[in-house]
Amino acid sequence: MDIAGLFKKHEDEAVFIKTTARPACEGALKVTLNRKANVLYNEGDIEGARRIFVTTGYTDGLTRIGDHYKAQGRLLDALQMYQMAPNPKRITELSVEFALMLKGLLKEEAKDV
Repeated sequence: MDIAGLFKKHEDEAVFIKTTARPACEGALKVTLNRKANVLYNEGDIEGARRIFVTTGYTDGLTRIGDHYKAQGRLLDALQMYQMAPNPKRITELSVEFALMLKGLLKEEAKDV
């Protein structure tokens, strides 16, 4: 099965493929890359830092990227970062926010009926 091919028709959409396997990046290379990503993050290059943190699987960095996305209102992107981290506490907090938003939408819809 060609997984990448399944998503080819959705190239213009914001989709992601969730995997459970982490890339192989160990030792000194991982430390060097994480330092570089921290510099990028502190300089405001969030996407550059994100790419490196995803590659290395650095949980603290992924959580910080998720926090940044959450502060910007990019909740689905934040959830993705928290899942990759993995950070169950942040996932739970965000799930509660999603539930409250959904509850509010359902109340609004009930008023309109």
